[in-house]
Amino acid sequence: MIHNLRLNITDPHPAKLIVGVSGGADSVALLHLLRESGIACVAAHCNFHLRGEESDRDEQFVRKLCKEWNIALEVKQFDTTRIAKEQKKSIEMAARDLRYSWFEELRMSYQADDIAVAHHSDDAVETLILNLLRGTGIRGLSGMSLRNGHIIRPLVESTRSEIEKYLNNRKIEYVNDSSNSESVYTRNKIRLELLPLMEQINPSVRQSLLQTAGRLLETEKVYLSAIEKQKEEVLSFVNETGYISIEKLKKMVSTSALLFEILNPYGFNSATIESIAQSLDSISGKHFLSSEYRVIKDRDQLIITPIPQKETREITIDSPVGKTETSPQLSFRIEDIEGFKFSKEKNIACFDAGKVTFPLTLRPVKQGDSFVPFGMRGRKKLSDYFSDNKYSLLDKEQALVLCCGNDIIWLLGERSDNRYRVDEKTRQILVVEVCSEKKD
Repeated sequence: MIHNLRLNITDPHPAKLIVGVSGGADSVALLHLLRESGIACVAAHCNFHLRGEESDRDEQFVRKLCKEWNIALEVKQFDTTRIAKEQKKSIEMAARDLRYSWFEELRMSYQADDIAVAHHSDDAVETLILNLLRGTGIRGLSGMSLRNGHIIRPLVESTRSEIEKYLNNRKIEYVNDSSNSESVYTRNKIRLELLPLMEQINPSVRQSLLQTAGRLLETEKVYLSAIEKQKEEVLSFVNETGYISIEKLKKMVSTSALLFEILNPYGFNSATIESIAQSLDSISGKHFLSSEYRVIKDRDQLIITPIPQKETREITIDSPVGKTETSPQLSFRIEDIEGFKFSKEKNIACFDAGKVTFPLTLRPVKQGDSFVPFGMRGRKKLSDYFSDNKYSLLDKEQALVLCCGNDIIWLLGERSDNRYRVDEKTRQILVVEVCSEKKD
């Protein structure tokens, strides 16, 4: 009797698929099943160059197989070790990210419906344990779904044993990855050491874990629906910056769970998120970092923002007419006082042109900076001005000043300097405007 596999394809039935093919039993069985079902396939093979000659052997096997089966093939070479080091990732994570990024490029290029990968039920068990060891939210415990965006897993309900029987009964060749028998990588240690130990305690532990994951998958749907509603209540955005209301956050059923779901997609791990949760009642100023983002505790809110590139460069403006190439962009023009209409908009500042000497300088705020705010006579430190006007830490970091010599003449978008104001002796006005960004 020929053993059959359960090939699950989600609706709508795809016309074309990108299929990840390593040359191992799982991916070869998947490619064969899809080919037999009449679905147009483009095989995609990644050579990560992690196993020397064996990596090249796998590539040649896949090339030969696709030629025999008359299946289109794309091959990509990766210097995985170098990329992992540059991106400060594990080899496993770097390879995963490279693989799926390239698969998506192929999907778009070939106008394919989806990307089929050969994950099976044993992979699902290993992933569940791996996520549990790393620390995860409910998503990591709910198993592998048949579909995740454009990624489909037609063999997710089949076992590794079933796949090997399918190939052996049909005398279909495949290659063995020697690293699968070595306890080098975390997943292999789970497969070769941890799971056999767990099976000594419960021989049916794999099935038990899959059943639990299935129940959690249904629970996840309810959980995520509630989380999304709560996110809308506590989280708001201005461009790329997120603002979490601490007052509203603390009123939610589970502050820590909601905070995890908000911050984990930004790369914050469980330990860091727990530290953030414990800081909610602390003073302002604490910073928490992931690889690309930071959370700033500022008064009654948490601010989520990309880690800024250090920028101390000063921009020189030589002419009183024209626009800068800076971001934000400034425009300069000279107008006569007669008939001039002043604007109350904060992004426009007017100065007595006779008091301003070019070149001017646009720069970030420095420690100890001070100016004479419009309408006042005395000098005021910018740090005090920020405190009086309740600037957030992020606002302080992003503040820019326009300078004439050593004098700050404008805190951009906020207040000009009284010493350079337009008065009864003014004949010409220097108008400086922060240009609004163009929207597509």
